[in-house]
Amino acid sequence: MAVKKVFVFDDNKDILDLCTFILEDAGYEIRTSETANNIEQQVSEYMPDLIFMDNWLPDLGGIQATKAIKQNPDLKHIPVIYFSANNDISALANEAGADSYLSKPFDISTLEEIVKKHLS
Repeated sequence: MAVKKVFVFDDNKDILDLCTFILEDAGYEIRTSETANNIEQQVSEYMPDLIFMDNWLPDLGGIQATKAIKQNPDLKHIPVIYFSANNDISALANEAGADSYLSKPFDISTLEEIVKKHLS
């Protein structure tokens, strides 16, 4: 069985490190990026099975980045989990066209559950 790949976009290095630690420990391959620049190229080069997208990304924000992925015929099948501490996270995820969302701060088991759900 091929190892499932997760791509996490977040401008917070601590969150990227935490996600890397948790997801590698759970047996996934992970790539992280602190920016959504050239989002389609970044995603195409890795072709992850799942994407976590932070709302507050420098330059291209999470909503625009998610829309770019969802409008790309080669990438739109990849589930995007919207990732934010914003109170309106469900509305933001909806506006972005994300498949699901995860509020920050999150606990490890919630992160693992959402990954399992979208990758099983």
